[in-house]
Amino acid sequence: MSRQAAQLSFIAASEDLSHDMQRFKSYTARQIIAHLEQCRSVKLLEQPVFFKRAHKQETTYQVWEEGNHPQIIESEAVMHQKLDYIHQNPVKRGYVDQAEHWRYSSARNYAGQVGLIEVIRAW
Repeated sequence: MSRQAAQLSFIAASEDLSHDMQRFKSYTARQIIAHLEQCRSVKLLEQPVFFKRAHKQETTYQVWEEGNHPQIIESEAVMHQKLDYIHQNPVKRGYVDQAEHWRYSSARNYAGQVGLIEVIRAW
């Protein structure tokens, strides 16, 4: 098993980004683990056990990588660059042929289609 975990990239704004990222990661990790346990996905549950850092004694699983790497987006050109990078990730991985075909991507919203979540495009 590889020690490289999947990465999640997204654009967010917050008054307290560090705190809100911690809350996001905690909530989503609990939801993911609960779903995998409910489905009895033993093989998939092995991965967050494998990735758990040794010093994490209070938990069995580690879904998210520790820390986060925020970058300030100061121009529309940089915003478009970041969006393009995020939208192209599933294409580069070979999951879909076009970015808007990835059902979890805001690329759908930017292509004029209905996405799974609301996307605020005014910056």
